[in-house]
Amino acid sequence: MKLERWSLQFYRLPYAREVAWSNAVENAGVFALLELTSDEGAVGIAEGTVKATWSAVTPRSLAVALEDLLLPRVIGRHIDEVPQAVAGIPENRLAKALIDNACWTLRAAVAGKPLWRLWGGAREVELAWTVTRQAPARMAAEAGEVCARYGFRTLKVKGGQGLETDLAALEQIRAAVGAQVDLYVDANGAYRREEALGYVRAIAAAGASVAEDPCPLAPDGEFEALQRACGIPILVDASCASAADARLYLERGARALSAKPGRVGLSETRAVAALAARAHAKAAVGIYAESLLGTLVSLQLPGSMPAEQTFYLTMTDQVAAVELPIRGGCVELPQTADYAALVDWDKVKRFAI
Repeated sequence: MKLERWSLQFYRLPYAREVAWSNAVENAGVFALLELTSDEGAVGIAEGTVKATWSAVTPRSLAVALEDLLLPRVIGRHIDEVPQAVAGIPENRLAKALIDNACWTLRAAVAGKPLWRLWGGAREVELAWTVTRQAPARMAAEAGEVCARYGFRTLKVKGGQGLETDLAALEQIRAAVGAQVDLYVDANGAYRREEALGYVRAIAAAGASVAEDPCPLAPDGEFEALQRACGIPILVDASCASAADARLYLERGARALSAKPGRVGLSETRAVAALAARAHAKAAVGIYAESLLGTLVSLQLPGSMPAEQTFYLTMTDQVAAVELPIRGGCVELPQTADYAALVDWDKVKRFAI
């Protein structure tokens, strides 16, 4: 099976409210949609989240990287030759992830089975909601509303607003959702390494069960000492973007790793999750601010923590042709193997940029 044709489109989906990330504030998400077609007529698709502060691309720069650098190397090749064909081009992580994910959904279409089934995953997936940075009272109100509406049993709380504010947010969220909801805190590396141990111990005492990126991390002796002393798992995200990174962290005693198919592709994240499983560490299918379409692809990867794939609920419209209802904090993945059939192409045109 050779790759014969491709198409690339971009669209913008508005959020219901302004979202404050650690490095940007925005009211909409921008996405790329790559479509790969084989010489037999099978189609694979992938969505990429386009944020300059996350992946160092704009729609135009991503399009150039794909059109000039990467796609000429894969069109006309057998699908199994694609990883080696793009390996010779450095960087371009998001562009490579798009190609990798589209190849995987193409394989599923040919096999006639969804990826989650091919990979031995479960159709029902438990989800976690991400409470982004706001005043603590607003974070608590949002947490209470989504837990009541969707039945989430795990919340990822965005920290990094200062220890006092982070602790206030945890206290108020706990009061809003009760003791049955698991909380973990992602500070996006906001604190200094020398502050990290005290910070993690403080949020653990306030009820956090996991601390994600409390400070800039590296797979070194300081990380090993922090993980050993802090009492709860450190979920490594920003500095764990490959299987090679995962190996280094696991050698230093890492207990939890983030795997983001939208950031580095399904192949790399499968490898990360497999390494974590062998080391008896947790793996989270991490948030990359996907729309519903990208969520459907990312959720094909099994994780051992509730998947952080709920950000699509903040968007006022979608380009997916299906819904993904959440009941009891879980979703049932579609049985379809044709991921291109999940795209509402009229809406791709309507929201095009």
